[in-house]
Amino acid sequence: MGHDHEHSHSHSANKKTLIISLIIITAYMAIEVIGGILTNSLALLADAGHMLSDAVSLFIALMAFKFSNRVADYGKTYGYKRFEILAAVINGATLILISGYIIYEAIERFKYPPEIQSSGMLIVAFVGLLINVLVAWIMMRGADVKENLNMRGAYLHVISDMLGSVGAIIAALLIMFFGWGWADPLASVIVSILVLRSGYLVTKSSIHILMEGTPENVEVGRVTKKILSNHAINSIHDLHIWTITSGLNALTCHAVVDDKMTIAESETLLRSIEYDLEHLNIQHVTIQLETVTHQHDNSVLCIAKAEPSDHHHSH
Repeated sequence: MGHDHEHSHSHSANKKTLIISLIIITAYMAIEVIGGILTNSLALLADAGHMLSDAVSLFIALMAFKFSNRVADYGKTYGYKRFEILAAVINGATLILISGYIIYEAIERFKYPPEIQSSGMLIVAFVGLLINVLVAWIMMRGADVKENLNMRGAYLHVISDMLGSVGAIIAALLIMFFGWGWADPLASVIVSILVLRSGYLVTKSSIHILMEGTPENVEVGRVTKKILSNHAINSIHDLHIWTITSGLNALTCHAVVDDKMTIAESETLLRSIEYDLEHLNIQHVTIQLETVTHQHDNSVLCIAKAEPSDHHHSH
């Protein structure tokens, strides 16, 4: 009960922090877009694109908190927990498109550098840096950026966005003092590469989850070893480990036990395995107990045959 109370407390603290951070970042993103257009600075627009990525990741984190609490029903037996992953795919794809567009624009600007109002650009970029520092500080103080993957992702977005603001500040200073017009498109390309990288990583890990890939924080070898270390289990087969949403990994498998085991003994066994696996980052366990006379393939993973056969479907 104490754990639940603690969890809901950190949950509401995370939510509150996200809302404050989202409002600050979205408001400043709008200022940066206007500033970028007025001063003709592509670096500011690139930084605004980066801020958009922050805003979207904060929004996703917020929606994930909201949706993950929605109750499962007959139509969606896992509830809406996958919403976060779907939103992350959209977020990643958007970042890739934005950064691609800004790099394309920057190439044009290297050829024909436009006039840039460097003093206005410097002011907007400097305030942007302060905003990022403020948001990072709010998140460090009010949210669980170590444990919660959602919050951690949002926090890392804000940290990397500081680099975007620094890039725009340096470009503005170079234009002011040396008249180097190319510093603006160069800064925008550097920021875009950062955005492109985070977009790629978000998309890659989200698609891995949607493809039911093995969670990155789970070692299959250690998991099987842990299950088999229980003297009551002879062998396991048909093992599947996947992620439902960040912080919720699931496992199913068939385990062969002695045919004299009682239901009460099997319950104790399953509880013990669940406890062990929780320490290996698996939160949802379903194990089918069988005797040696089972009709399934004995390989640990479910081997789908190359030629069409009904073997897999007979599970």
